[in-house]
Amino acid sequence: MTVHKRQRLDKMLAHIGFGTRKEIKKLIKEGRVTVNHEVAGDPGMHVTPGADRVEVNGELVIYREHIYLLMNKPEGVISATEDRYQETVIDLLEPEHRVFDPFPVGRLDKDTEGLLILTSDGKLAHQLLSPKKHVPKVYEATVAGRVTEEDAEHFRQGVKLDDGYVTMPAELEILESGPVSRIRLTVYEGKFHQVKRMFEAVGKKVTFLKRVAMGPLVLDPDLEPGEYRELSEEEVNALKNASSG
Repeated sequence: MTVHKRQRLDKMLAHIGFGTRKEIKKLIKEGRVTVNHEVAGDPGMHVTPGADRVEVNGELVIYREHIYLLMNKPEGVISATEDRYQETVIDLLEPEHRVFDPFPVGRLDKDTEGLLILTSDGKLAHQLLSPKKHVPKVYEATVAGRVTEEDAEHFRQGVKLDDGYVTMPAELEILESGPVSRIRLTVYEGKFHQVKRMFEAVGKKVTFLKRVAMGPLVLDPDLEPGEYRELSEEEVNALKNASSG
């Protein structure tokens, strides 16, 4: 178990969702919190998560500094922490996860679905999104129009977008070519509406878009749109390693 820095008992319990400071004070007053098998009498006492054994109502408290979630974002939901008028990915979270104040790592358009990482770890999010890190993002898309090897070559060279920006080389795999084509595209940056704009640059229109991978993480096939799960420790470490190079 990871040992974390010492902190106030009430602050630690509030951080992981046991209630407000006032509610936690009441729990402690009622003798329902123990530290190293002794009843805690003071909300302000200091504990070291991971070293001290803290129990609430007889259950061991597992402390986490940050939370890491993998969501299959559905269409129609926006990648934001709050919005007055539209449903956000945070609205899809259970209260036990929302208490960590996670945020989406990057954005998927409202009409795009697929893999979205949500975390409270700002350092990791920054590294994953840094243009210098070139973390690959893989999309599957349906495209109106016949996608050709010429397009694939164009993408390999870098595509000039509508604002004059030339994209980094991208890998376009044609899964099915016809009046409606199916493709897989790997990009190494995250410009606004990038995949759609890349296809517009070669005279075609994306009609369906789904992100299926980001760095070492692949979208979990068991997750229905709108569902999510916590990342395993191995997955979190893989993400950190992918973004630290």
